[in-house]
Amino acid sequence: MAAAARFFIRGAPFKLPVSGVGTGAQSSFEATLLKLSPNSNSRTKTQRRHAAHFTFQPDPVPTQYGPTQKMNLFQSVTSALDNTLASDPTAVIFGEDVAFGGVFRCTVGLRDKYGKDRVFNTPLCEQGIVGFGIGAAVAGATAIAEIQFADYIYPAFDQIVNEAAKYRYRSGNLFDCGNLTIRAPWGCVGHGSLYHSQSPEAFFAHCPGIKVVIPRSPVQAKGLLLACIADQNPCIFFEPKILYRAAVEQVPVEPYTIPLSQAEILQEGSDVTLVAWGTQIHVMREVANMAQEKLGVSCELIDLQTILPWDTETVCKSVVKTGRLLISHEAPITGGFAAEISSTVQEECFLNLEAPIKDDQLLNPRQGPSSGSPGLHHLSFSSSFIQSVERGQEKTLC
Repeated sequence: MAAAARFFIRGAPFKLPVSGVGTGAQSSFEATLLKLSPNSNSRTKTQRRHAAHFTFQPDPVPTQYGPTQKMNLFQSVTSALDNTLASDPTAVIFGEDVAFGGVFRCTVGLRDKYGKDRVFNTPLCEQGIVGFGIGAAVAGATAIAEIQFADYIYPAFDQIVNEAAKYRYRSGNLFDCGNLTIRAPWGCVGHGSLYHSQSPEAFFAHCPGIKVVIPRSPVQAKGLLLACIADQNPCIFFEPKILYRAAVEQVPVEPYTIPLSQAEILQEGSDVTLVAWGTQIHVMREVANMAQEKLGVSCELIDLQTILPWDTETVCKSVVKTGRLLISHEAPITGGFAAEISSTVQEECFLNLEAPIKDDQLLNPRQGPSSGSPGLHHLSFSSSFIQSVERGQEKTLC
């Protein structure tokens, strides 16, 4: 967050005049920045922190969908799947270990309730899981496939990109597999190392014919997952696994949907637009609060929610108003989806921009593959903002 502070200070000189800025690593300016970040009095203290890099902030309790119940994110996913199996006799759920509840317990109890023909295990073969899902969807079933971790979705890449996404197009709309939804735990968790921490959404954002969705909370997870299942296009639903138990909200018990491809403005602002999705939304909430409290900078925070196709209108309208844009995601910068957003905004809002668009380099929890060492992984996960400032990697907004 210290890096975020520098971003706002450099980007909004009209808000906070700064004097006596040094160039060394121990300058008083950097000391001030470090003070702006909680729990960052020293590198030693940061290394001892074995905690998440954010605090989950629940949304207001929804009232438009009927009675609610306290659920964490994995329970809200279970509720959505339960609603689907109960209302759609063609719905089937399959994947590695889903019959006993899955490694994150998202399907717990569903096999006992609906039978082994509707909730069943598959071999450890992601290509086969998705291929089976395509065939089931083409045959008329509502197919819900689980990839145990998003990091292992790559063996199924050919089936998703060359088969599922193009099935309707290559058949001239005679056939489609729009009833296919692929779920996968996604993102950093703090101890997942390189094979359980990846955020591969940008790989699929280049492929027309599929939709890619990432929720930020239990309420959003249930509504967006049900929207994906009901949508007539194959969808990939990435679930932030660090939120499975950390995120708790009052979630409607009855089924409901949240529209796809509609971003949500979570906080109105006038000085800079912040765009993120999934777990990073909660990081950016803290950045926005810090910017307002310490620097007097008003931030407009947008949850993109759907990566493909994304809501260009909401983002561009916000940038026209604020004149500045900062995008943050967990995935590596090069080829990340922030580049697509940046390119579009640069083209659509060029005359409204007051400064260059800022990518996610300093606000990104992970610049490359996660460390194999749990200690180092916690360090990179929770203190990248502080280290960015110490290394002097900041970029000037204007």
